[in-house]
Order: sequence, then structure tokens, then C-alpha cells
Amino acid sequence: MKSYREFTSIYLCVKPVDFRKGIYGLVNLIQYEMNDEPFSGMLFLFTNKNRRNIRAVYWDKTGFAIWTKALEKEKFPWPKKNPANKVTLDQDQFYWILSGINPWKLNPHQELNYSIIT
Repeated sequence: MKSYREFTSIYLCVKPVDFRKGIYGLVNLIQYEMNDEPFSGMLFLFTNKNRRNIRAVYWDKTGFAIWTKALEKEKFPWPKKNPANKVTLDQDQFYWILSGINPWKLNPHQELNYSIIT
């Protein structure tokens, strides 16, 4: 299994998915609902309605790989509805989601733009 650090592109499917779908059902969603290329080697993430499970799917040169993480108590942070049904993540954001940190609610320091020092 690849490390998440090996993926240059990570895409999250915003809409919850019925996890009774098998791997090819998820691949079908990648192609037709996310309008993406499932054979690209990118990592695609899905959650179910209650957001207690997450699945990752990717093409690994000889076949599709899938793994699941199931939480016992908490829920995974997930973005709100998005017309594109797809959000691009970087590796850190993916790690934060797996750790329960909501990357869409982080409040960084305010950026300041000065032109003169007095």
C-alpha cells in the first residue's frame, strides 16, 4: 500500500456515498460524478452519510487499491456541498482529516500587506 505522501493529487468526493458500492462502484463515481480519470494514479476519498467511515481509492499500475478507516465514536470532518462535488486536498489536509482536524475551519493569522515602514 502506498503512503499518502506519494500522491501528488488527492481529491475528495463531497457528496456522501453508499458504501455498499464496491470498488468498481466507487471507480464509476470517480469517472462519471467527479469527472475525473480513475487510472491517473491520484488518490480519491469518499465518506458515507454518517461520516464515520472513509475510503480511499487509487490505481496502482496493475489494479485498483482501496482502504477503509472506520471511527468508533467521532465523525470525519468533511466540506459542505460543492457544485463540482470535488475538493482538492494537499497531503497535510488529508492527514488532518484522518486525524479529525477540520482543514476548512482553521483560522490562520491574518495576512498583512504593508508598503511603507515608518
